[in-house]
Amino acid sequence: MPFTGPLEDRLAIRELMDTHAHGVMTKDPELWGSIWAKDAYWELPEYPDLGGFDGKEAIVSGWIESMKVYGLENMTKPMIYLMTPGSIEVDGDRAAAVAYTIEIYDDPQSGKRIHTTGRYDDQLEKRDGQWLFTRRSYRIVLED
Repeated sequence: MPFTGPLEDRLAIRELMDTHAHGVMTKDPELWGSIWAKDAYWELPEYPDLGGFDGKEAIVSGWIESMKVYGLENMTKPMIYLMTPGSIEVDGDRAAAVAYTIEIYDDPQSGKRIHTTGRYDDQLEKRDGQWLFTRRSYRIVLED
């Protein structure tokens, strides 16, 4: 079953996904960083220039640097970024989720407009009453 566990927890996790997307669209590192546990890991194996980041501080710093080159109109506007859940499975204070993304940005190398659909495989924990991502692994599903 792709959506299991208490509705309140699933909604809170969905809001983390929405916060991720809104943080990208507004280029707000404080907002975007609020979704991560201090000991989280963010894996981006299909972006060798980024790789993976261990710990919230490294994750947010890496994201800030990447947002300097992923945007629209010569990086003067943020990329278009949408995220929707495919699955949220809550088991107590732990959860697993899948999220799909739609990203539109100008390639920093070629300047061409790129449309990407991606997939996040996520692990989350509820800490001090708040859901946080502890691990996110991103892969490209389709890039045009």
